[in-house]
Amino acid sequence: MNAVVAEARRWIGTPYVHQASCRGAGCDCLGLIRGVWRARYGAEPEALPAYAPDWSEPQGDERLWRAAARHLRSCDDAPLRPGQVLLFRMRAGAVAKHLAILAEVGDGPTFIHAYSGHGVTESPLSAPWRRRIVARFDFLEG
Repeated sequence: MNAVVAEARRWIGTPYVHQASCRGAGCDCLGLIRGVWRARYGAEPEALPAYAPDWSEPQGDERLWRAAARHLRSCDDAPLRPGQVLLFRMRAGAVAKHLAILAEVGDGPTFIHAYSGHGVTESPLSAPWRRRIVARFDFLEG
């Protein structure tokens, strides 16, 4: 099994807590990615500022996309494969602000993510979710 997917699956069942990143205690979608990062590399690459649930929307600023591009490798042209970080735009015209990890590919693709009311869960990558993907990234080797 892919090491990124294995680590993300360890977080399943963690409650949703905005801005948190503690397996078993609470996290949001960014917190899940941060936790997987720490498991792979140790310290996080930069300090994270406090952020509101409307994360950069009033300004139309793609902050999350730029941060992902700084610390992960773009793989938009590569085939879908387990372990990729998915960045979603939740509605047309909004900034991209939901993150997940692709877990399975093929007839039943799935992704692991954290969202309000559900915590960390593995969900089917259905057509509506797939249409929302705006970028894909790989963790760096190491």
